This record gives sequence, C-alpha cells and structure tokens, in this order.
Amino acid sequence: MLKIHKLSNNLRIVAEKSDSVKSFTLGIWIKAGSRNENLINNGISHFIEHMLFKGTKKRTALELAEAIENVGGQINAFTGREATCYYIKALDEYLPLAFDILSDMLFNSSFSLEDIEKEKGVVLEEINMCDDSPEDVLSDLHTYATWQEDSLSLPILGSKKSVSSLTRDAIVEYLDSNYTPERAVISISGNFNEEKLLTLANTYFGDWKSNSKSSIVEYSKPTIHHNFLHKDKDIEQLHISLGLKGYPLGNELGYTSTLIGNILGGGSSSILFQKLREELGLCYSIYTYTTAYNNGGTLNIYAGLSPQHGAIAAEVIKDELNKLSEEGITPELLEITKKKLKGSYILGLESTSSRMFANGRNILFMDKTYSQQDIIDKIDNITMEKVNKVIKECITPGLLNGAFVGNTSEINQVLTVIKN
Repeated sequence: MLKIHKLSNNLRIVAEKSDSVKSFTLGIWIKAGSRNENLINNGISHFIEHMLFKGTKKRTALELAEAIENVGGQINAFTGREATCYYIKALDEYLPLAFDILSDMLFNSSFSLEDIEKEKGVVLEEINMCDDSPEDVLSDLHTYATWQEDSLSLPILGSKKSVSSLTRDAIVEYLDSNYTPERAVISISGNFNEEKLLTLANTYFGDWKSNSKSSIVEYSKPTIHHNFLHKDKDIEQLHISLGLKGYPLGNELGYTSTLIGNILGGGSSSILFQKLREELGLCYSIYTYTTAYNNGGTLNIYAGLSPQHGAIAAEVIKDELNKLSEEGITPELLEITKKKLKGSYILGLESTSSRMFANGRNILFMDKTYSQQDIIDKIDNITMEKVNKVIKECITPGLLNGAFVGNTSEINQVLTVIKN
C-alpha cells in the first residue's frame, strides 16, 4: 500500500508499507545536486553530504555511526546531479531512532572549521581516486561533451580548486537556500505503523521552516551538443562512451527508450553484446545505459576494449544503429523485450531500499510515483508505433557525441570512423 502525505510545512512523505518484511528503509531526499552549483562552488552538494556525517551538537561522528550500526542497521548517503539522499535501513522497531538520527544530522550538524578542512582532504583523495579510474574519467568527460557549459555537466565531486576553496559561510548559505522542506521528500518502504510514522515525521521534521534565502530552482532546458572529446591516458584498454538522443525524466516515451536500449545493449542476448563480444570477440564489456534528468536525457553506449579493436568496434556499432534505424524490430522481439523489462524492473524493486529510492525520486521530481502494477502497465502499453517513433527520433539521427579515454593515436582512428 503506497500513500502520500504532506506536512503543514509542505514537506512531502511517500510511504509504501509491506507487512511481509521486518525492516524498513527511511530516506530524506533533498532537491540539490551538482546541477544547482556553479564553477566556484562546484562540489558543495557532495561536500555537505560528507559533512553531515562528521558530528552534531549532541553526537560525534562515531556516535552517529554506532547508533545505527550497533542495532544491526545501515546508514549511508549519495549525491547525484539533481538530488542528495540520506538514508537508514534497519529493523522495524528502530524507526524512532532512524528519525532521530536523520533529523539530528540535518538540523544540528556542527560544520566545525577543523572538520571542514579535514574533509577537504578526504574529498580531494576521492577526486584523485576517480582520476585513476578510466570509467569515472570517461563519465565526466562524456557528460561535459553532451551538455557543455550547462550546470548539468559539472562533476558531482567538484574540482580540486573548487573543493579546496569552499568556506563554512558558503556551506551554510547553500544549506539555507537548498535544504528546505518544500525541496525535500521523506520516503519510507517496509514495515511500519502509519500513525506512528506521521507522528514521528511531525515530531522531528514538523518545525522545519524555509527562510528568505530559499528559492524554487527552475532548470533551464539544456542543449545536447554534437561534440567528441578524449583524454590521453596510458592504460591497457580503450574506453568509449557514445551518445544518442534520449528523453527527460517522466517523458511518455521513456520506457520505450529503455526498451530500445535493452535491445541494443541490455544483456548478453542484446545486439551489440552478441555482435561485438560473442561473434567478433572484440571486447569484454559492452552495454547501453540511459540518463534522464528533469528536462533532458540521453541514450548511451559504453565499450571497453583493446585499443587495436576500437575502430572496428566503432564501425560495427554504426552499422548496427543504421540497421536498427532502417529495419526496426519485429513484433516478436517487442514482446520478448517487454517480458525482459518487466522481470528486471520488478526484481529490481523488490527490496525496501530500491522501493524507497524509486518512490523518493519520483515524488521529488514529478510529485507522483508508481506502483509495481503501474510499471508493468506502462511496459505492456509499449506499441510498435511508439518503438518506431523512438527509433526515428533517437536512433536515426545517429551518434551525437562521445568521449574516449586511452591512447590518443588509437582514439583518432575511432573518431575517423565515427565522423565518416
């Protein structure tokens, strides 16, 4: 049973109860991520996520962790381009404790100057670690190739320069502007008493107020750029990410786009996996993935392979995209892929954590959410007409942008193939 509530301060609560489990996952979502930043404060959303674990007026960092872990629970958080989420998973009897901990972190974090300087070192090491990962470098590079100067292209971790220059005043100001009840959602999935849940929400979050610095952010519509970028890196493999047009979050063709992506590179039976890995033996890893933001989205292809195979792989990918554009898919393949999607979606939504994530994200960005049956219905309603429309709009225009990480000489050969 899924219900939506709203407190008097406009804080939304989405609650999905399940009597078949003895646990819950409770999350507080904030509509603030790297897309809300600029070049000067880039990384501040992620930095604040770190700082909320560094201690409050009544608990040290260790005490925050022990409070949940000592009862067998888990506490964690993540920052994305458009949101930050703090969450706790624990046995159902510890729901009051979870509310106490999350509210303490949000409203009472100390942000001491000493902790801020220490955590800068931690985040800088995280940036260094990502710089050593070709996949992470590729992801940020392709994001920039796609969105260019739009804030959507800013790296979630920030740059070494921007993180090093963050001040306590900037952190507090950002919190005041973005951490407000109307820009937040409490999402819970699992076993809980609804009346008790609402009492706890009012007790711990009912006095949360906005202030004069808070504002509703309206994102500008980003332009998808035609651009190919590369970074020379002395590594064994060549990493490729190629971009096609996609759809924004909530678009009616979103599930159809996911279906096309699944057919292209969604598993070991997909077109690109069978062709590049099984038939030609050109790579180990090849798959597609979608990105869907508030008013923009892409369908992307990733491949990791030996440098000498890059140009051949690019040619095969182009050929398969052209073939899909010209021939489309059969009704039989449509029905088979629908079954695959329904299976993967439902299996992926059966844990309390995955339901909390899905419901929280949907309420935060679209002010609505979907039951498992709603998702099944949306997939069942994918028609050949919708498939052909997505192919025409997303596949037929061809590759719009991309990023490459590896040896420059090999990358140039791939670019020659793609641009011809």
